[in-house]
Amino acid sequence: MVGLARKSRMAQVVSLTFAVIFLLIVVYGAATAWHASRIPPIYIITPTYARPNQKVDLTTRLSHALQLARGIHWIVVEDSDHKTTLVANLLSRTSLPYTHLHIPTPDHMKRQPHEEFGAKPRGVLQRNEGLRWLREELLSRNNRDGFLYFADDDNGYDLELFDEIRTIKNAGVWPVAFAGGVMVEKPLLKNGKVVGWDVAFEPKREFAVDMAGFAVSVKLLMDRPEARFDFDQPPGHQETYFLKSLGLKKRNMEPKAKNCTQVLVWHTKTKEPILILEKILNQIGKQTDKGMEV
Repeated sequence: MVGLARKSRMAQVVSLTFAVIFLLIVVYGAATAWHASRIPPIYIITPTYARPNQKVDLTTRLSHALQLARGIHWIVVEDSDHKTTLVANLLSRTSLPYTHLHIPTPDHMKRQPHEEFGAKPRGVLQRNEGLRWLREELLSRNNRDGFLYFADDDNGYDLELFDEIRTIKNAGVWPVAFAGGVMVEKPLLKNGKVVGWDVAFEPKREFAVDMAGFAVSVKLLMDRPEARFDFDQPPGHQETYFLKSLGLKKRNMEPKAKNCTQVLVWHTKTKEPILILEKILNQIGKQTDKGMEV
């Protein structure tokens, strides 16, 4: 009888232990979900265009990083007259809240074969379309919480970058590696304030910063409804035009990434694969990726 009583008490202790563990798991999950819901969102606008390595750039370079971050809303804008199946499929497979948009760049606004690389800016209409959607969405919800960041699909991102963005009051800035023909482009600081730019390309620009090197608060964006990019601005000046249209000056920029001593984003730039033999095969009616999404 004593043995049975002891076994019964042991069973009760085990059951109670499992019940407590289960309750802790439920409470932790609920607390985590509540905390996540309280995190100010980061709205990330990514312009993209069709190319052989578009999927791998969007997936391995960007979407995987964004899915590991918290509180991200991904706004992907295709340079196309329609939403492509490839991008739609990719977005549907992510765990991210996303918005899929499209707007084509007219031919006369694209770089022509006889023009040098970088002769015309890219992604202007797509970024503006993302801004249009974001403003309309936030106005419809009377919401000004969060941050805006432009993340191209050919860059590499450290997860710590997104935590840094959430510390911004109005506008933050940080170094970018492999931009402007140098190892690192970065702000110059004096007494913790941005006073210039350590860059090789046109350092006298008001904002000599790469597109990946800054983020702004949604409140600031909504306070300046006309702020946008402008196709008439040459490459390398889009960032300056946009930030000035937000009413910002160098001194307003908040240095992040350990006072701009840390690299958290790399402007790696995508390169199309060499497909010479594929083109030859295409001429005789053969397509190695027929029926496949690459």
